[in-house]
Parts: sequence; structure tokens; C-alpha cells
Amino acid sequence: MKQMKLTRRDVAALAGSSAIAASLASVSPAAAYQGNMERALGALQDAFGSLQAATPNKGGHRERAMDLIQRAIAQVQEGIDFANANGGGGGPPY
Repeated sequence: MKQMKLTRRDVAALAGSSAIAASLASVSPAAAYQGNMERALGALQDAFGSLQAATPNKGGHRERAMDLIQRAIAQVQEGIDFANANGGGGGPPY
């Protein structure tokens, strides 16, 4: 079996590569782009604004819808926050 001879340059390159790999492994997950979730959040906020502007003569259904939208906004935001904290999500749209 043929033995490899390592030069100082090889050792330095290997050490540098190991240091880079170690630093990348220790980086916390970055906030990932959440395009679909961000658009959903915007749509929910728009819907809430439209319901706020509507007349309240809907037998309580307008208010119920506003409550559900507020809950949905909170859930979408929690999903975005979770994905950002755990490195989830996709890349930007192409």
C-alpha cells in the first residue's frame, strides 16, 4: 500500500478547512425566507381590515370572522417564528 506524504501546506490547508467546517456547524439557524407565510399574513391582515370597515349589521358573524382572523394571524406568525428559530422554510421565490 502506498503511503501519502503530507507537506506543511497540506496540513495547513486541512486545518483551515476543519476550522471553516467547525464554524459553519456552530452557526445558529438563520431566519429563512417565509414567502408563502408572509403573503398569507398580509392577506389575513387585509381581510381583517375589510371586515373592520364593514357595517356591523351581520348578526355577529362579522365579529366572529374578525376573531377567527386574529387567531389565524397569531398562528401564522407563530409558524414563521418557529421556522426562523429552527432553520425551516424555503428559499426566495424564483
